[in-house]
Amino acid sequence: MQVKVFGTLMSVWIYRLMHWALATLFIWAGGMKLADLQAFGVIIRDFGIVPEWGVMPIAVVLPVLEVIAAIGLIFNIRGSLAVVTGLLTLFIVILGYGVWLGLDIDCGCFGPEDPESRAYSGLHSALYRDLVMMAAVFFLYFWRFRQTVHAQAEVIRED
Repeated sequence: MQVKVFGTLMSVWIYRLMHWALATLFIWAGGMKLADLQAFGVIIRDFGIVPEWGVMPIAVVLPVLEVIAAIGLIFNIRGSLAVVTGLLTLFIVILGYGVWLGLDIDCGCFGPEDPESRAYSGLHSALYRDLVMMAAVFFLYFWRFRQTVHAQAEVIRED
């Protein structure tokens, strides 16, 4: 039974579902931020990490990078999962910083006025959500690693 469950979890369809779910979330998040860059800039400013002159460039570059990485995930472009991993790591660190300071601000995860992130509890739930997304990223890396190991084992058996 345990082998069958593990085999099901390692199915190409589970891999594709996780891949597409992450891509969809990143396109949605980036698109919502791009829809109102000024408001997203205010959210970045509220965290108090970025100097004033860097707020708007980051407000533009970050969501564009999210959308490009998500499109890369959809088309399985090399390096796109690494970019998503880097972005999620950045988001987790910043959200953790906000929670640690007790900031009562919008997380900005899905653009300004994200209903999920109303007030302080929004930072906590956003942090948990990003940790779950990071678990999905780790699953994708594990799945790829496992496929590579199995392919190499097949080559060795053929020799």
